[in-house]
Amino acid sequence: MRRREFFSVLGGAAFGWPVAATAQRAGRAAPRVGVLLYGTAETDPNYGSFRRGLRELGYVEGQTIFLETRGAENKPDRLPVLARELVTAKPDLIYVLGGDVAPFVRSATSTIPIVMAVSNDPVQSGLVASLARPGGNITGVTFVSSDLAAKRLQFLRELAPQLARVAVLWNPDHVDPEYREIQIAGRALNVQIQSLEVRSPADFDRAYQTALSLRAEALMPVSSRLLTLDRAGIIAFAAQHKLLMASSWGPWAREGSLLSYGPNLDDITRRSATHVDKILRGASPAELPVEQPTKFHLVLNGKVAKILGLELPEKLVALADEVIE
Repeated sequence: MRRREFFSVLGGAAFGWPVAATAQRAGRAAPRVGVLLYGTAETDPNYGSFRRGLRELGYVEGQTIFLETRGAENKPDRLPVLARELVTAKPDLIYVLGGDVAPFVRSATSTIPIVMAVSNDPVQSGLVASLARPGGNITGVTFVSSDLAAKRLQFLRELAPQLARVAVLWNPDHVDPEYREIQIAGRALNVQIQSLEVRSPADFDRAYQTALSLRAEALMPVSSRLLTLDRAGIIAFAAQHKLLMASSWGPWAREGSLLSYGPNLDDITRRSATHVDKILRGASPAELPVEQPTKFHLVLNGKVAKILGLELPEKLVALADEVIE
């Protein structure tokens, strides 16, 4: 299937440099980059894409760049301690994956440059002053972009024109505009939006029972680490109760969601390596724009559609980057 896979930078330059990055430039030692992960280097689904981005820019780990990685092993109480450890080590730069990870490093240092890759809104969450001019020591990429959630609801209505009740599974502590966008789109499409708030794993069962009691016909999970870690359970619930499900990223649809629409996470995480490269070359994070995705991938799961008794409209199939048969 077709894949539309490029991103533009808010005020930035094209990807890559014509000459490979050199290690000991002008007699300088190879840069040291601290890395803080929620899980581990082995289990984080996006860390490999960042490292690949560095390789594409000419860096060689252990020779022209040193990555000092700390992983919280899915224990959030370890994040502030690990953040302070990295700051104490005085690396040239700190790289963080996750909107729930970045604040700890941001609190630990106001001087060491930080590059983030996050799925929340970095402005609303207070990480940067604005996307165009972050204004502090942190910049990077965000997976969030306007109108994504509204488009997912629109796609659901095209698949099921009589759709009237949609439950939104979301974590209010994960700051992004998607639930608000879905509410606005729901009013325009005359679809009732039902809020299912989850702030911890213990909240899922209650949320599922609420969805059933409200006779929800579809489920829209708003991606956050909490929901992503329980993706299999969410997909299983939707399948058991034959709920249409529209989600944000390709892996959801490949694992059982009816459709997904959003950025390619591997691509934009790989792009975050460009921010690291620019800062190591002397750019200021205060003036280096936070990048947003501008190209999105529509994935349709034809197998799930058949189970739900739906026929994929030709218009959507023509728009899709991937159709799972």
